[in-house]
Amino acid sequence: MAMENASLPGGPISELIASAIEYMVDAGQRSVLFLDVMRQRGDQYRDHVAQTAPHVLQYAAELIIDGRKLDEPVNYALVRIIPPKNVEIDLKRRPFIVIDPRAGHGPGIGGFKADSEIGVAMNAGHPCYFIGFLPEPMPGQTIERVAHAEALFIEKVISRHPDADGKPCVIGNCQAGWAVMILASLRPELFGPLIIAGAPLAYWAGVHGKYPMRYSGGLLGGSWLTALAGDLGAGKFDGAWLVQNFENQNPSNTLWTKQYNVYSKVDTEADRYLEFERWWGGHVNLNAEEIQFIVDELFIGNNLAAGKIEMSGGRKVDLRNIRSPIVVFCSKGDNITPPQQALDWILDCYADVDEIRAYGQTIVYTVHESVGHLGIFVSGGVAKKEHAEFSSNIDLIDVLPPGLYEATFEAKGADTANAELAVGQWVMRCEARTLDDIRAMGGNSPEDERRFATAKRVSELNLAAYQKYVQPWIKRMVTPQMAELARNMHPLRLQYEAFSEKNPIMSAVSSVVERVEENRKPVSKDNPFLAFQELMSKQIVHALDSWRDSQEALSEAIFLNVYGSPALQVAVGIDPKSEPSRRREMSPEHRAMLEKRIAELKSGIGEGGLREAALRALLYVGSARGMVDERSIEALRRARREHGGERMSLPEFKMLVREQFFMLLLDREGALAAIPKLLPEDVNQRRTAFALIRDVLSASEDITGEGASRLTRIASLFGVEAGGERDSNVAPFDPKAKAS
Repeated sequence: MAMENASLPGGPISELIASAIEYMVDAGQRSVLFLDVMRQRGDQYRDHVAQTAPHVLQYAAELIIDGRKLDEPVNYALVRIIPPKNVEIDLKRRPFIVIDPRAGHGPGIGGFKADSEIGVAMNAGHPCYFIGFLPEPMPGQTIERVAHAEALFIEKVISRHPDADGKPCVIGNCQAGWAVMILASLRPELFGPLIIAGAPLAYWAGVHGKYPMRYSGGLLGGSWLTALAGDLGAGKFDGAWLVQNFENQNPSNTLWTKQYNVYSKVDTEADRYLEFERWWGGHVNLNAEEIQFIVDELFIGNNLAAGKIEMSGGRKVDLRNIRSPIVVFCSKGDNITPPQQALDWILDCYADVDEIRAYGQTIVYTVHESVGHLGIFVSGGVAKKEHAEFSSNIDLIDVLPPGLYEATFEAKGADTANAELAVGQWVMRCEARTLDDIRAMGGNSPEDERRFATAKRVSELNLAAYQKYVQPWIKRMVTPQMAELARNMHPLRLQYEAFSEKNPIMSAVSSVVERVEENRKPVSKDNPFLAFQELMSKQIVHALDSWRDSQEALSEAIFLNVYGSPALQVAVGIDPKSEPSRRREMSPEHRAMLEKRIAELKSGIGEGGLREAALRALLYVGSARGMVDERSIEALRRARREHGGERMSLPEFKMLVREQFFMLLLDREGALAAIPKLLPEDVNQRRTAFALIRDVLSASEDITGEGASRLTRIASLFGVEAGGERDSNVAPFDPKAKAS
């Protein structure tokens, strides 16, 4: 009886058959459309690499300097981004310069979308420039030569904006991040705030069980393989190998998810996929000298954080020389540059926050919870939030008192006080932190430091042996033609070529696509075979992720055991009982300069007028909160305009803030006691100044607790009532009023 019911028209079996037919039609159509997307990707790749200057910028640009024409030529260029018609640029605002990362893939990622680093900076009214590169390096090009060229580019931007309210804000992504930090340490006078996104500055740093890429150099026996790859490339290193290293970190995405997402949503995902692949597949070359520097000095040597990189002329790169605020943006979801690699250079350079201040340094960091490495630069959501806030509040960051801060973001809502003082949909705060907050993220033990030091020494020995015994033979054997053939045969390049029109099978696919699109019949969302497809996809992802996890665990175990061997450590000159520390002491020269500056500041505590007194008072009360809110800074900016403070330039205001901050830091009681001497006799002027202080402080939140106690003390020093009404002839400051 059950069999008879199952066979009736409209029964379960017939429904299952109908679902199967519906799914097979859809799957067949999706397969054809997917193959056509792969064909478009291949053709797009061939067109892209055939261009002289391929890029993925979504903005028109004007060439300013061609680096190939410099006295020391490089394959970099400076362009001015031409703003869209609907974007208004204020030429008096500091320019932004986005430097593209040259890490194997093509140029243009900083302006990849409208919601990008370039896009949000222009929307904030800033002129924008872009430093990109061509696929082929110039003969003799080195990392140092590139740095010199970028210094010339920045000088050119500065000369084009003589009336700007500050030096350029420079954004360095990934590889460009550490390159910018090197240049800023050598030429600190060129820079305004630096935004360093996803850049490995302390490459050894990390925690056990995560981020295994830092072990790669040791597992491969050091940088001799880098030298071999450069020699096999006839003096050039194929950037496709770097891209492949990135892809190997996430095999489930590389081998399955990325393509499956297109296949399963082929009606909607094709354009987004092709847009990304145009950039990701634009592999470029580096000179062998460039990649050898990168691997030896950073990836294996970790010399940037340790201050051991030496340029021509014997000048060492010391990140403590940087005078501009540094904004470090990293993510817990980034397995290429985890937070430890982005931030632990601070632990290597400074003993505590007081030492950061002693160098006049301002460091702001923010840690995203989940976005991946590429998402830091590519994600529209990140651009609309973090990058937009940094761009809109770059002046706030520039005038922050020296110290260590974490940038936090709170969504604006109906209950947000003075919400109109915050730009965009978020309120940014810079909250004071200590080095213990960075240590709490995890890091290396002394045993780990010895392991990496051992790997570094093994690398040096292997490289020396290769250079002496093997390299001369390889260089004699390899010709430029052989190297070019090897590059063309790289698996990453072949996967694009194989699906292009060059393959006659793909021509047959393109001939049936139009017919498939005309008769397209997408499967219903509740089809059981579609659900089974999704289940199988999840199983494949799980299997690949499990395989990755097991391989990473094995790699870490091998590295820790091999390079943790006391016998190997002794053999290469590492003391197995040592307590290594990369942190450097303050130089006698800097200490002498610091003592001289302290004496100057102390002697100037009693100098100045109402402006110095008001700012000193504001810093004193505001420091009780341990944070700076963008609404308070905007309220201060508007107050300065209303009361004639705009005669002081932003750099002058920044200098004044720092002087008053350090006076309070060095001798708080003396600095406060001197306030009455700085004030005018006119009580109305003092009341107006005090009212401004109170309004600026209350722009972000109510003044309570320690802040309220300090404000009462300031009122006494100013000779006014802390909470009383203003006199009728004192114009109140309205934080909601628009600035002129």
